[in-house]
Amino acid sequence: MPDYPATARDDTVDDFHGVPVADPYRWLEQASAEATRAWAAAQNALAAEFLAAVGARGVLRDRLVRLIDRPHHEPPIKRAGRYFFTRNEGLQDQPALWVQTGATGTPRVLLDVGALSDDGTTALTGIGVSRDGAWLAYGLSERGSDWQTVRVRDVATGTDLPEVLRWCRFASLAWTPDGAGFYYNRHPEPATLLESDTSRHSQVYHHVRGTDQADDRLVYARPDAPDLGLHPIVTDDGRHLVLHVSRGTDVQNRVYVRPVDGDGDFIRLLDDADAAYHLIGSAGSELFFKTDLDAPFGRVIAIDVERPERAAWREVVPESAGTLHMARIVGGRVVVVRLDGMAHRLEVFGLDGRADGDVPLPGPGTITGLAGAAGDPELFIAFSSFLQPMDVFRVDVDTRSIAPWRAAAPTFDPAAFTTRTVAATSRDGTRVPVLVTHRKDLALDGDRPVLLTGYGGFNVSVLPQFNPMVLAWMMLGGVFGVATLRGGGEYGADWHAAGMLDRKQNVFDDFIAAAESLIAHGYTRPARLAIHGGSNGGLLVAACMLQRPDLYGAVLCSRPVTDMLRYHRFTVGRYWVGEYGNAEADPEHFAFMISYSPLHNVRDGVAYPPILVLTADTDDRVVPAHAYKFVAALQAARPGPRVALMRVETAAGHGLGTPTSKRIDEQADGLAFLVRVFGLDGAAGAGRPAAEGRTLPRTSPEGALS
Repeated sequence: MPDYPATARDDTVDDFHGVPVADPYRWLEQASAEATRAWAAAQNALAAEFLAAVGARGVLRDRLVRLIDRPHHEPPIKRAGRYFFTRNEGLQDQPALWVQTGATGTPRVLLDVGALSDDGTTALTGIGVSRDGAWLAYGLSERGSDWQTVRVRDVATGTDLPEVLRWCRFASLAWTPDGAGFYYNRHPEPATLLESDTSRHSQVYHHVRGTDQADDRLVYARPDAPDLGLHPIVTDDGRHLVLHVSRGTDVQNRVYVRPVDGDGDFIRLLDDADAAYHLIGSAGSELFFKTDLDAPFGRVIAIDVERPERAAWREVVPESAGTLHMARIVGGRVVVVRLDGMAHRLEVFGLDGRADGDVPLPGPGTITGLAGAAGDPELFIAFSSFLQPMDVFRVDVDTRSIAPWRAAAPTFDPAAFTTRTVAATSRDGTRVPVLVTHRKDLALDGDRPVLLTGYGGFNVSVLPQFNPMVLAWMMLGGVFGVATLRGGGEYGADWHAAGMLDRKQNVFDDFIAAAESLIAHGYTRPARLAIHGGSNGGLLVAACMLQRPDLYGAVLCSRPVTDMLRYHRFTVGRYWVGEYGNAEADPEHFAFMISYSPLHNVRDGVAYPPILVLTADTDDRVVPAHAYKFVAALQAARPGPRVALMRVETAAGHGLGTPTSKRIDEQADGLAFLVRVFGLDGAAGAGRPAAEGRTLPRTSPEGALS
């Protein structure tokens, strides 16, 4: 057993509805305290020592560099003939924002994000472009924080106006049609609030370009409901200002609307919070929404703001067997992304609901983004799969033709791999699909190293997308599996509901069934089965490790939620109560939450599998205290030589804007951990030589795109 850093314990005990619950590592919640920082540094040093013993770590890192080293883009936003898009040359720490005029114009760098910090930790979080393409509002975050500052840039000159808009979080930037200003959401100045309230009290303001933030006009606030999040949207035709109103991460939301040029009250168009309503566009006085109202798999409806009564609503795209994941009005048509099996379809409908055919996609895979406008038939999609890095394609919705817009050759041979679906059966009989990918030449002898992942929460769909760490793992001879778990959004609203609150154990049962199925199908055995999850997925793998320690040979647990009794007290944790529950406020919630809370289910003397917990010291979404306290508990309870280690990324957050170099290092360490635990040849399948001496540039070269 490693010589773990000493961890102090205290006698803190909380009373939950008459039940005493010890919390001996409460002091580790103070992330900035000197004692906590010293403890985390010692843990980091121990993990680094363990990983440094993997001689092939450099080979693994080089392989990740080769897999990542290709240009990649996000779908462009088109305004008045100008295209705005981000591009990373491959290894830049941050993508730059580019602009070009016309489809064949020469692009230029408008914002070199990598040059804004010495260590590459300043990230672009979002943009809003005026209708005439002349002005850019953009958000930046520092060191992975969810907090943002917003600046305004002149597109022609590339210079910023003097104003800086602060205290923004997940800001929407919605320009008025005249380009004189924009609506945005922010919070009150933190100095005016209790520390626990800084992420509450969302407000919508109007900012006039070229003026100080102090002069911004308050448009809407809800002091009576401080936990509501407010996000402004201006419709493509510039007629309507729409507010998307939601409570935390709850799927159900409200929608308020008023004319963009009006100062009156908002019409509470949808105020029952009885379903999800996502605005996808408008046509005249009609607003179009993707909704799960009376349709758990999703449908599209139109509501006339001049006749908003429910009896006058119009169904445009009906519910069908495939979950409706995305929709948007583009070129006077409704474009729909629907799940067909475990791959997306792209369908086109008229505004009257008439089916107008499908767009042929490049192959089985996932559409991860749509960009287009109601009055323009040009649509851009981001498309990816396990074996295809994300590329951007241009679609003409009039002809339903598709062609690459920005695409680069993959840095590996996709034909060397195969994907299939394995069916698992959960404890209650629910069918759980598991997507399994590996090299075609792999001998499936029951002893292959397997990496199984999942998420299972917040209505998030886990679908085939490219991940360089996964490719590197499969090049080592590993098998990769993705379990489709309840709690996610893959199969509609009911699938999500079946994995939340008092039904959360279904998610863990599904994942355990997926692992058992891979063993039963002859892929592996428990000692060679690793599990990996991040955020809510970190909660997943931590809980499953504790419930079935005999089933896994290694665990990668990234930025996990582990203290289910106190999570709501940290930063934005209160916004997850609709998903998880509140053990402090409700005794019934306490009963089911403590039954799986990872921090409270570590048992002395149990032979848990080796685990590497990964966190970040400035993560203000899932605070590092979750990882710190969990690792402390595991180290105190653990017998024998199986390690419980923690890697702490510095100057990084929950993943938002993580520099490419940091991401490569973290993935290399994750692979190195598995290589050492499983005794693998880390240089296996190395292929062509590593790119020796390759540095990681931070600035974008000028010139045309490839």
